Amino acid sequence: MRNAVGMQGITPHLWFDKEAKEAAEFYTALFPDSKITNTTTIHDTPSGDCDIVSFELSGQPFMAISAGPLFSFNPSVSFHVACKTKGEIDVLWGGLAERGTVLMELGAYPWSEKYGWVQDRYGLSWQVMFARETRQKITPVLMFVGKVCGKAEEAVNFYASVFHGAKIPNILRYGKGEEPDKSGTVKYAAFTLLGHEFGAMDSAYEHRFTFNEAISFTVHCDTQKEIDYYWDKLSAIPEAEQCGWVKDRYGLSWQVVPARLGEMMRSGDTEKIARVTKALLQMKKLDLAALKKAYGGRP
Repeated sequence: MRNAVGMQGITPHLWFDKEAKEAAEFYTALFPDSKITNTTTIHDTPSGDCDIVSFELSGQPFMAISAGPLFSFNPSVSFHVACKTKGEIDVLWGGLAERGTVLMELGAYPWSEKYGWVQDRYGLSWQVMFARETRQKITPVLMFVGKVCGKAEEAVNFYASVFHGAKIPNILRYGKGEEPDKSGTVKYAAFTLLGHEFGAMDSAYEHRFTFNEAISFTVHCDTQKEIDYYWDKLSAIPEAEQCGWVKDRYGLSWQVVPARLGEMMRSGDTEKIARVTKALLQMKKLDLAALKKAYGGRP
């Protein structure tokens, strides 16, 4: 998806231990209108051989990597799935809940006739909800807990300032009597970045998790100028900078990468992929010109 400033958009990126291929096959079989678009294995990384899988769920792009047991999914980032029929909910819920953990039972709630929250067999969180009208099938939802609880609105405004053309159409706030959540904090905020819908919420309950690298969001850039811009805006923790990865001031992980990198890694040329991988692993902020040179075999 490209917007007016040339960006290709934002892709959710899922970090698995060894199950990226298996998980992508599971999700694409479960969700309608879904497919795996590419699988590439890169070698000689700090995690050994890593499978990188690109896939679409109901037409929306995702990426997954098998890169070792360094990070685990948790509900600080979940995926809200809007279903137009209750029958579709039953099918998705049946697959996602099998060998998973139910966080909120499937049933009727004040905000939906049929809704449930589940961690699937891989630990990834899904909120499945009946919605007659929806613009985006699958929406990433960020839950601000612990030290960043109460900062959801600040974060949404920050992201809107970083991504040009962002929109914040709706913020629903907690009221009195909804303790432990503080009145005025965010019950749910809808916002759009580069044409992609996101959600955000505060939760003051005691949670033993927070944002980590298991789920990151890849920002695809056409030029080095764009890479520099998003890197400077999003990176707030210098020690987290590595291979295009950054953490923002709220602890959420992003990958700032040239769109051209995806084409390089999908080329099927093992020697070119190896050269690009070697160059990539030596970088913090990605250098588009250096990656192109590595791909072309030029010193």
